[in-house]
Amino acid sequence: MQDGKYRLLDARPLERGEPESVPRAPRKRKPRKRVAAKGGEPAGGERRSTYADLGRSIVERIIELGRESGEAVAAAEHLRREAKENKAARIEAETRAGRLFDRVKELETKLEMAEANLRTVLAAARGRGATAAPTDTEMEALLRILKTPSETGPVEAAPADGAPEDGARTGGAAAE
Repeated sequence: MQDGKYRLLDARPLERGEPESVPRAPRKRKPRKRVAAKGGEPAGGERRSTYADLGRSIVERIIELGRESGEAVAAAEHLRREAKENKAARIEAETRAGRLFDRVKELETKLEMAEANLRTVLAAARGRGATAAPTDTEMEALLRILKTPSETGPVEAAPADGAPEDGARTGGAAAE
């Protein structure tokens, strides 16, 4: 040490077997009894650190940081992939919901048209001389039947000329 700064004494590299640290000048201390610890080291357990120890600890820390960095990159990539999949699923669900909403609106329109047609047919039946007009409860029952989804498939259409099928006028008895 010179003028508060360290000065390089020798620029040549260490040779094989040469100590890595320069020992300090011994201090004059009161003599103490040293009890040998396990392993043959001094009782204080402190050993002088060397540049090799420092290098080893730095390399170990760099390896540990590299491992942590790799795990963080892998986790970020996994989250990125997951976010992309979730976005695609969300878009698909929104599209499906839009199609179903349109289908519901279409079916509601068809139901309203069927109700109007039924009311027209019942009004025409009353006008042709049907003796007993259907009551409100009968109308509600017919509408309820029309509103419930059919399990057997489409209902057969009435004849094209508008005349009721055989047996409709006679209360179910077949006409020959």
